[in-house]
Amino acid sequence: MPLIKKLQETEPFNQLPEAAFQELRQVATIHSYPENHNIFQQNDPPTDFLYVIKEGLVAVTVVSPGGVEMVVDYRKEGQFFGGTPIFTGEPYAGGARTVKPTECYLIPASTMLKLRDAYPQLSSFFTSIVLSRVRNLYSEIVSEHSESALSQMEAYPFKKRLSEIMSAPVLTCTLETPVNTIARRLTEHNISFLVVINSSNEPLGIVTGNDLVAKVLAPENVDAKNMSARDVMREVLHTMPLQTYMFEAMAFMTRHNLNQLPIVDRGQLVGVVTPQDLMRYRSQKALLLLGNIKDEQTIEGLAAIHKIIVRIAHSLLSETRSTPEVMEILSHVHHAIIRRTYELCLAEMRAEGLSPPDIQYCFLIMGSGGRGEMLLQPDQDNGFIFEDVADARMPEVEAFFEPFGKRINAALDQVGYPLCDGEVMAGNPAWRGRLSDWKNRINDWLLDPEPAHVRSSSIFFDFLPLIGDVGLAHELREMVSSTLCQQHGFLYHMMTLDLQYKVPLGLLGRFLVEKEGKKNEGLLSVKYGGCVYIVDCVRMFALERGIQEISTLARLKALVAQNVFAVETAEHIRAAFEALVFLRLRHEINLLEQGEEPSHFLDPHALSKTEQDLLKEAFQAVSKVQDATKRHFSRKPF
Repeated sequence: MPLIKKLQETEPFNQLPEAAFQELRQVATIHSYPENHNIFQQNDPPTDFLYVIKEGLVAVTVVSPGGVEMVVDYRKEGQFFGGTPIFTGEPYAGGARTVKPTECYLIPASTMLKLRDAYPQLSSFFTSIVLSRVRNLYSEIVSEHSESALSQMEAYPFKKRLSEIMSAPVLTCTLETPVNTIARRLTEHNISFLVVINSSNEPLGIVTGNDLVAKVLAPENVDAKNMSARDVMREVLHTMPLQTYMFEAMAFMTRHNLNQLPIVDRGQLVGVVTPQDLMRYRSQKALLLLGNIKDEQTIEGLAAIHKIIVRIAHSLLSETRSTPEVMEILSHVHHAIIRRTYELCLAEMRAEGLSPPDIQYCFLIMGSGGRGEMLLQPDQDNGFIFEDVADARMPEVEAFFEPFGKRINAALDQVGYPLCDGEVMAGNPAWRGRLSDWKNRINDWLLDPEPAHVRSSSIFFDFLPLIGDVGLAHELREMVSSTLCQQHGFLYHMMTLDLQYKVPLGLLGRFLVEKEGKKNEGLLSVKYGGCVYIVDCVRMFALERGIQEISTLARLKALVAQNVFAVETAEHIRAAFEALVFLRLRHEINLLEQGEEPSHFLDPHALSKTEQDLLKEAFQAVSKVQDATKRHFSRKPF
């Protein structure tokens, strides 16, 4: 991949003139690294190069206070790493390790510094994280929290990705490899299988010693001399990308009864995972939670599993620096429990002689569930979408889905997901309907932006298909996007409703807590005082631009790509969001472990001085986001 062509398409280099690229072309050198090679490690002094990947894959790693290495990002062809120390002179904040053989263009630091002087946007891009006070305070507090954690459950199955545990390199053969050659390789290397690949290094099948016995030695009248891997292999039906979390592979291999799982990067074989690989990091508590969800046969059993989530959250928060990763993993577990609850309810309906009508349908989850931002005890936000059947069939459709929706809501409540106060649930007919019904409903919201409609839309716009025909959800997403393009004034009403509330900070930076006589006297809400404003404001900008991403941070990244937010602004917002979620989640974990109900209301004066500073900085960042949103959407309200 030509260096200059790729850099011309990559921020912040896409802002440079042709003359700058000519200089980069002259000074760049190429260096090759073998698989699993540490190019540099966390806290190493700068190597005085910016690395741009020509070919291969690099994992960016950090080491937790407990000494555990975690992969926090992957860089592929055309992407770069190792830039920030060039401008700060500080050691590397993380490491860089090759996942497979990799070639990089190395650009000298002296050239980058020269370009910085001529083009300041380079420096601001690479130092945006360093300059964020919110980020620095947040990192400091997370580190202190990790070091002071007294009791932790093993979290490897949740933190580790397959790239970190897979066996590599993999011994392989081709379709034409004779079976006697396969047998010799298995014996010489003391292994139990080979992966069959094609000329493009794509996995085609697996050959094991048992396959040779069953298909070559045991049968009579078999001409072994003329048999090859093609004749004895078992076709590869399942692969996983190397970024997949270990806990996902655990559940997947158990469900499909797999003993070998090829790991691929863009279709090419890079490793393999076996039950033995998984056993090295096996956690009994983790398996209790993950392995049993799919096989659980009762709602009571799912409720017992749901109660374990707090221990998983505690471990994750203690051992990882990535709050978004914690939300992602918790959401994955919640989704698995909700999906299994749905399946059990459907089985009950069938056992009672009630089967779904012969139509396409999809079960949606919304709000934090749709965004993948679920914490410990989220309530329910769900609904159904059906294909556009004729009106005459709707009584038949409702005869099944009305009791089914109510059954799902009641079962989820029993599992541990409280009923939604606003009745945003599948058992409510207002949250079921055909594509055309949803279109009319959305139009009603947009044409009559009263507060109730605005609040409903805010929950709905974050929908995610969980079970059923995903195509219906995609059509619905396109419908929302195209309708909003014609009704941008609705975003103005979303803004006015959302921004009538302010962050709980006074003029002198004092916390504004709930007043005497209120339920949460002396406390403030981290959720309604900060998190929700970031979610809502970022959503408004994303909807205006027709961005299809659902999670807050993915939307934020897309907004940077469209030049709506500067990199520095987005990093400040992201750091504030992560900090607020961290403080909220830690508080909820503490309450649950003390036998109390989780709450996003906390006493700010009970926090340490550093934590109070972090909370204030985060609230101030939120306030700036609100101001920017107000200025933007007040320009053309209609």
